[in-house]
Amino acid sequence: MTEDRPIPLPGAIGISHVDCYDWPAADGLGGGSPHMHLACTEAYVVIEGSGVVQTLSSAGYREDELTAGAVAWFEPGTVHRMVGHEKLRVTVLMQNSGLPEAGDAVFTFPPEILADREAYAAAATLPRDSDPEDAARRRRDLAVSGYLPLRDALHAGDPEPLREFHRAAAALVAPRVDHWKKLWRDGARAAAELTGARLHALAEGDAAELANSRVRLAHPSRQGGYGMCGRRDEYEIPGTTVAYGGE
Repeated sequence: MTEDRPIPLPGAIGISHVDCYDWPAADGLGGGSPHMHLACTEAYVVIEGSGVVQTLSSAGYREDELTAGAVAWFEPGTVHRMVGHEKLRVTVLMQNSGLPEAGDAVFTFPPEILADREAYAAAATLPRDSDPEDAARRRRDLAVSGYLPLRDALHAGDPEPLREFHRAAAALVAPRVDHWKKLWRDGARAAAELTGARLHALAEGDAAELANSRVRLAHPSRQGGYGMCGRRDEYEIPGTTVAYGGE
């Protein structure tokens, strides 16, 4: 009998379901907290409802419609903001599961907060002793207050504020990168190396590993949590570095 080993999700991704916040922000739009990932590509698979995703990148400002069946994805360095129009619900797929949960995502807080790790941590963390919805909304509003000047500067043809945000975000997370490397080695890289080993075995005509296949089923381990973009259903995969698809 083979070991009852853990099985990562395909490609060692993270997965979650998100219902976009509908609280109006300073610009009148209801939606999530603008933020950026530094090491992970992210995808939205739209399940129902409608909205848009606003993005800031070296290519400028962009707004893409989100309707049922659409898939939108963006690479590290892209600031993104989910905006809901009508009961927008998406499934979020995150590359390198474990990294987003370890701080790979940085909110677009104002520069003075990004420059102070303690101030950033206080603003980004939802306090346990306060109303979570109120705290999540304050956090979202603070991120929007830092996001709007970045967007306005790109509209005006000035990419420097976005570049400065990139630099500030990289400096903010620098102490965590060694830990991220371990998560990546134990997660996404290990999954890719296992595929390589299987291909080598198949090339040699060795099918023994196929007898060790397993099946897993998971249900949300937490429902309705307050994430960056909306209320989030999370999945925990026991025995792996995967916690959930953070968003």
